[in-house]
Amino acid sequence: MDTWQMIKEERAALVDALGKLSDADWDRPSLCTGWTVRDVVAHMISTANMTPPKFLGKMVGSGFSFQAMTRKEIAREKADRSNSELVEALRARIEARTAPPGPAQSWLGETIVHGEDVFRALGGYRDHPAGHLVAVADFYQGSNLLIGAKNRIDGVTLQATDTDWRHGTGPEASGPMVALVMAMCGRKPALDDLAGEGVAVLRDRR
Repeated sequence: MDTWQMIKEERAALVDALGKLSDADWDRPSLCTGWTVRDVVAHMISTANMTPPKFLGKMVGSGFSFQAMTRKEIAREKADRSNSELVEALRARIEARTAPPGPAQSWLGETIVHGEDVFRALGGYRDHPAGHLVAVADFYQGSNLLIGAKNRIDGVTLQATDTDWRHGTGPEASGPMVALVMAMCGRKPALDDLAGEGVAVLRDRR
């Protein structure tokens, strides 16, 4: 399946799930340190609206600080928008194929991982097609782009318990595919959903 089609499907499912959250949920912390649920959704809207030229211009305007640019974009997307308006803004970008520079697989990963930054923090994972999760894991296992996944999992065997996927050598960390993907991205709470001697190795890494 085309990666952008996967992104479309993931966004559509996420929008439906976000629409069911209470107002209190939107103000809760996500798995992204310092970000609430509102912040995460605003960031996802910003990413879906971005293009390579826009990204470069905003980086210049932020002194080439990615963190500063991200903070500005989150504040801009949140400004004067209710929670339901944020949902509708993301809904309007479900079919968008614009993004900052980078391979489409990285934006599929961002869609899944940031969605779970919200829902894992609220108590549980959402369901994802196994093929989507495998596509992201296959990308992350060979890439250090932005999040350093390749280095983080070096020397650890990752074993999915709910689909046919395995990677690496060394002590094993096993569990649901979605938890493995989150662990590859350094989300520590996801390690509580894994088992095996490799979990301790991952817990000691940033």
